[in-house]
Amino acid sequence: MSQLSAEDEAELQSLLRQLLKSIKDRILGAPSIEYAEEILLHLEETDKNFHNYEFVKYLRQYVENSLGAVIEEATESCARGGHAVASGQDTLVHAVAGKTRESVEYKQMMQTLKNTMMVIVESLINKFEEDQLRKEEIHRESQHQQLNSHCNDNCSDSDSSFNQSYTFIKQEQLQVLAEKLDPSRPKEVRREALQALCGAPPSDVLSSESWSDLCRNLLAALADPNPELSDKVLQFFAKTFSSSPLNLTREIYTSLARSLESEFLYHKLSLTVGIDVTSQDIARLLKQMRLMNDFQKEVTTFWIRHPEKYMEEIVESTFSLLSLNSEHGSGSPGPEKALEPMHLVALLDIKATWFEKWMHAYYSRTVVFRLLQRKYKYLIVAALQQCICFYESCDPVWDEMSEVIDSMEHQHISIAQRTLYSAKELDYAYFVHSLSVLGRLLMYTNGRKLFPIKVQKRKDPVSLTDLIVILIRITYQHTKPSYSDSSQADSLSPTSLVMEVLRNLGDCTECAVECLYQTPVIETLLAPIITLLEGKQAKLSSPETTLTHIADTLARIATTERGLSLFLYERNLVLADGEGISAAHVIVQFTLRLLAKELPFIQEAATSSGVRGAFIFVCRQMYNTCEGLQVLSPYSLHEVIAAAWKKTSSLSERVPTPVPGAITDTSSQELKNIHRVVWEEALLDNLLNFAASPKGLLLFQQTGAIHECVNYMFSRFTKKLQVSRCEKFGYGVMVTQLAATAPGVVALRSSGFVQAIVVELWSALECGREDVRVVHPKSTPMDPIDRSCLKSFLSLVNLLSSPYAVWELLGQQPLPNKAEYNLREIPASITDLIDRLIAVNSDVKMHSLFNYEQSHTFGLRLLCVMCCNLDSLLLLESQYKVSDMLLQSQKDNNLDPSSGKGDFIIDGLSVERNHILVRMSVIGGPSERRLPPRALQKGPDPYPWPMFSSYPLPECYILDLPKTIQGEQDTEITAFLASSKDLEKDGSWMDTCRKQYCKAMTTKSNIVSGNVLADLLEQAVFYLSASPSKRFFPSADYKALESGLKTCTLSPVAQLGIQASVRYGRYLKLLREDSEQDLCLLMKHCQALLSQQKARLKSTLYTLQGDYPGHDWFLSTVFLIVAGDVERALRILLHLSTLLTSAFLWPARLHKSVHLPVEIAQSGIYPVYSCTTHYVEMLLKKEVPLVFSAFKMSGFTPSQMCLQWLGQCFWNYLDWPEICHYVSTCVVMGPDYQVYMCVAVLKHLQQEILQHTQNQDLQVFLKEEPIPGFKVSNYLEYMEGLERSYRTMVLTDMKNISQRIH
Repeated sequence: MSQLSAEDEAELQSLLRQLLKSIKDRILGAPSIEYAEEILLHLEETDKNFHNYEFVKYLRQYVENSLGAVIEEATESCARGGHAVASGQDTLVHAVAGKTRESVEYKQMMQTLKNTMMVIVESLINKFEEDQLRKEEIHRESQHQQLNSHCNDNCSDSDSSFNQSYTFIKQEQLQVLAEKLDPSRPKEVRREALQALCGAPPSDVLSSESWSDLCRNLLAALADPNPELSDKVLQFFAKTFSSSPLNLTREIYTSLARSLESEFLYHKLSLTVGIDVTSQDIARLLKQMRLMNDFQKEVTTFWIRHPEKYMEEIVESTFSLLSLNSEHGSGSPGPEKALEPMHLVALLDIKATWFEKWMHAYYSRTVVFRLLQRKYKYLIVAALQQCICFYESCDPVWDEMSEVIDSMEHQHISIAQRTLYSAKELDYAYFVHSLSVLGRLLMYTNGRKLFPIKVQKRKDPVSLTDLIVILIRITYQHTKPSYSDSSQADSLSPTSLVMEVLRNLGDCTECAVECLYQTPVIETLLAPIITLLEGKQAKLSSPETTLTHIADTLARIATTERGLSLFLYERNLVLADGEGISAAHVIVQFTLRLLAKELPFIQEAATSSGVRGAFIFVCRQMYNTCEGLQVLSPYSLHEVIAAAWKKTSSLSERVPTPVPGAITDTSSQELKNIHRVVWEEALLDNLLNFAASPKGLLLFQQTGAIHECVNYMFSRFTKKLQVSRCEKFGYGVMVTQLAATAPGVVALRSSGFVQAIVVELWSALECGREDVRVVHPKSTPMDPIDRSCLKSFLSLVNLLSSPYAVWELLGQQPLPNKAEYNLREIPASITDLIDRLIAVNSDVKMHSLFNYEQSHTFGLRLLCVMCCNLDSLLLLESQYKVSDMLLQSQKDNNLDPSSGKGDFIIDGLSVERNHILVRMSVIGGPSERRLPPRALQKGPDPYPWPMFSSYPLPECYILDLPKTIQGEQDTEITAFLASSKDLEKDGSWMDTCRKQYCKAMTTKSNIVSGNVLADLLEQAVFYLSASPSKRFFPSADYKALESGLKTCTLSPVAQLGIQASVRYGRYLKLLREDSEQDLCLLMKHCQALLSQQKARLKSTLYTLQGDYPGHDWFLSTVFLIVAGDVERALRILLHLSTLLTSAFLWPARLHKSVHLPVEIAQSGIYPVYSCTTHYVEMLLKKEVPLVFSAFKMSGFTPSQMCLQWLGQCFWNYLDWPEICHYVSTCVVMGPDYQVYMCVAVLKHLQQEILQHTQNQDLQVFLKEEPIPGFKVSNYLEYMEGLERSYRTMVLTDMKNISQRIH
């Protein structure tokens, strides 16, 4: 079938015409010819009926008849060639299609179709042109009849004209129409002229020479009392608005505005008795105002494409109309109140949507503000006056207004709905509109600059603060009582409207500072609360609703830094006794009274769980910060909330069992149970938020509800629920804080959180996405940690960052080391994960991994991060012999495994193992050890670093000891120490010592080393321990015989720590070859000393089962400082153990100590965490806010990192001289310098922290990298400044560690 007959062509032409008729609407709706072509080209994709069109069916059959044999032959040919078996179905289809397109039959068919379709299309075009000419001829013969037939629409306002047909009209005809529209002509003539005008293209009318006459006569017809004429004019205007560009429609709009302006000026309507929308005058005005309002809301979408003067004309004409009567203050109450344009606008658009759209874009907002400032400020004055009048009127008339609020909500103004509106109802609509306008204005700087504003009956201008105070007081007076089904009507209640304004202002920092964070505003918000606290009756129309709204506003203020500071530190509220008090104290006192139900002048409903929960939530915004917790801690709010939770929980357990036959109100009981469950969860949620800070976590643990709260958190975490409406981040920070402590990580494990992290990781690492088709295979990861696994990796790093977490999760937990692993077996614990990903020491484990290299690399990276914590490293080494496993793997990677002397196979895993082995074996600061890189280099030797499969390490990884310039021996500090060595020290000795130390550190810090440092420490601790006022712990009467100590045994962890310490000491040339025995002896002495001060505790925590579970790195540091002198080191430690400094510098000092309250000792949370790191976070937020924010965004916490630094005395992070200066600074200057030291280090790392936060690897960077360039001497002056600002607070809290926590 290569040729088409004449009958086929006729049939094809008919089918094509049917197709075009079927898609006519879509083509007519296209804005351009190009767009119409796109519609036709993609018709198969967009039209579900495409294959049902007869034209398409005809073409399909034609193709089958023409090419059927060709396709069958090509298919058989490709099948014989093996395409179907080798390459799959897709390749076969492509091959057949290619052969078919290359055939002669295909080319002949396409040429025939092309020629035929060209003839058919040309024929269709010719017929179309003939039809058009015939229609024009008929039109010229019966022009008036045609015009009348086109005007069938009786709509009076903004109906669309796109479906209307127009007839071309000549200038002479328009001139005739203008004459017929003259007001002197008969009504019937004018009506027919308007009918004809509605059928003409608006663009022709507006561009005609007769437009000025037409416009004048149209406006006269618009003001005519006959609705037929005015409705036709509105119909023409509506068609013009919907089909003409702005340069034409703006003239219509301004004319309409002027017409309305004249109507209101010369036909003043009284508002005293309200309005009836069915009356002719009001109906005419409403229709015109509605048309204007619709245009106002639509014009913002396109006026930016036109000159600014067009927009300015529209805005100015609008303001000119709306400012009628407002300039003269007629908005105030009076006996003969006139109807204003603003009343009708408010009735049609009660929430001022038009103004909101005008203010949205900067382009239009600028013009609005300029006109308001220069000419139409009285519009804002009138809106403000309306809000003030509403506030001053004490008659909200809710019964009268409930129906109108509902009708205005849906904007139904017709005969079938509401027809009569009283003056009060119109005033209320005006108030709502004014409030919406003012609320939008206040969101912008130029809008706030319009204030203060002078209004009637007020002596002083109304400022921004005055307006906010008035709005808040409106909520007190006009609160609508809450009931179940008020969601729609209540959206127009004064309280809801004001709260919406306050919420919008609070969401913008700049707005909140100028509008909300002001003393009068806070005083107004807290006035009812203070009144109730003083035992008086507060004037609230609905206490429950009002108090809930107050709490919501207070919570939003407390969420921001400025608002929180205002609450905590500005004592601007005055109680009845004249005492100044901050807002935070008022709020927490009120919350405690609410929970205890001790407020006499408050109804039972106002003490419901909703109100109590709202105010606890306000407190939560304060106590989940370090500074807020500091202020609220005297109130023991955690204990009160915990008590309320326990009471609620016990009530839930005592729900009566249903008795058969008993009559009970099932729905009421179920509702009570639901409320009880919601209240119980709210209390758990608020308790959980104490865990956001280190000290708060200790308070949280003391409540005994840690397991229940973590279970609740895990349930929300699995559902991916938001922490709260005020939280921008998830539970990451709280999880990290919990994982830093033993009880916290145990609670995480028991809740299933740890298992969930492990399973999520395994799913991402080994399982992949099951729903991805095979034709889209997963890309080969280029990074050691694939992006899909990065989140799980960081979660594990956060979880295992603290040694307490490692001890609890891995302590005495053997690896499974199974003989066989099922491929579907998923790890469920950290030990399982280590067994499968890190300890891959058998072929069985290797073959059990789908992605061996990627998964094992992941495990090695995790091991590397864990080993950065020396205590975690020692536990892994003592239990699992990880270094032996890594060495064996390296040996297996040798070309000659038997001798180990062959070349190593260099791959990603061997390079990673080499890095970890060096990191595990060498201790030193940034200039004391060299770690091999993990990446290959370009060039002939991609990895020049030697690999090894047995110890000792190659010497290239141990750097030469840095050469230090020894200072003069007769310096002031050495002379001072020498002169006071054997003399009686007076009371000023310590002050002099501090001055000498600071002077030496800032001038020649290298002097403070060696014997000078040892002498300084010895004399300082001797002096402080000899003074009763300086001694914090009682002196220990310690006497131990070495013969008795020899029978003592040290744990494997302690032994490994001693070996590492001695290696480091020998590298520093501070210790002898036999110093290991001396350090063992010193360790046993200290264990005996501290065992005398241990309390007998019953705990399930692994860390509290015996002696200190980690190595005593502080003891090793002192041992190296005194160059291995056991007696001298023991004397220093004995005297130091009586000082407060030992509680923070020496982590093992307070392990299970009798000097701590029993509940704190039993918690396993020690002062170095609950006190030191707490104040590090507090000071960091104030002094280095960018770093604090970076930590919060990363889900990591400064306390986690500082706990690691301090726990191992900065070993591996600072060079030895700086470690010595850290110890000496804390001993000489005071224990609070430990806090300042951490802040200084984080300040030093600020740029790197910000960079790695952006790279999403902050945790890994801080743990793996040393702290290069940091010198204590360079930051001593900075730390002294911190001391002057914060010592009173920090040191006072440090001295309270032996007291029961509140």
